[in-house]
Amino acid sequence: EEVYVEQPPGFENSKFPNHVFKLKKALYGLKQAPRAWYERLSKFLLEKEFTRGKVDTTFFIKRKMNEVLLVQIYVEDIIVGATNDYLCKEFVKKQNSVALSTTEAEYIVAASCCAQIL
Repeated sequence: EEVYVEQPPGFENSKFPNHVFKLKKALYGLKQAPRAWYERLSKFLLEKEFTRGKVDTTFFIKRKMNEVLLVQIYVEDIIVGATNDYLCKEFVKKQNSVALSTTEAEYIVAASCCAQIL
């Protein structure tokens, strides 16, 4: 979807004050931003051999031998769980940024994980 925004304060073009900017990518705070972020993250996970959950499409699983790495996305929070600490630490270490989850997000993710596992 094409999105246009007004010229932000301090970046107005005095020759063209009524012109707007066409966005090349989603900005934080716009309704398109979460969808763009989720698409980018899910593409990354699928490229790293994760499979998408069948019940919850924001739940990703990676199995390697007898080990399992679980990733649950809730809005802009990511919950990571694994059968051993090394997998979690290795996954988190590879990310450019990690968001700390709120209690609500953790509760919802835990419930979703349980439903997916069952």
